[in-house]
Amino acid sequence: MPSRFPGAITQDWDTVVLHKSKPKSQDLRDPRAINKALRSGAPVLTVKKSDAGSNKKSSAPAINARKLDEAAEPAALERVPAEVRQAVQRARLEKKMSQAELAKQINEPPKVVQEYENGKAVPNQAVLAKMERVLGVKLRGKIGK
Repeated sequence: MPSRFPGAITQDWDTVVLHKSKPKSQDLRDPRAINKALRSGAPVLTVKKSDAGSNKKSSAPAINARKLDEAAEPAALERVPAEVRQAVQRARLEKKMSQAELAKQINEPPKVVQEYENGKAVPNQAVLAKMERVLGVKLRGKIGK
């Protein structure tokens, strides 16, 4: 049997204060809660965010667009030259490979090989190096010399 404390037994009473929990921010935005606060005289803070909830574009053009217009660089990107397109296609056909097979060997999607052969791709030195290795032809630098 457990032994009891031999000294005097006293009660240790502390006061406990219960507080209401803070209202959630979603509840504070509720129109009913705002009206209730206005009726009771509590302070209500309203902040208008600029262009919030509107689907309008700003009337002033962006600064970056103006910089692009004033830039001296050409707007069009460089595309694959005709010599490279033909060299890729000739080498692939000599090896009797389809575009999908070539793409698989160079670990690129078939769309990449198709864009290179159609001349729509922007030249990437890494992709050209992979094609050179698989096809055994020179695609970078001066072609035909």
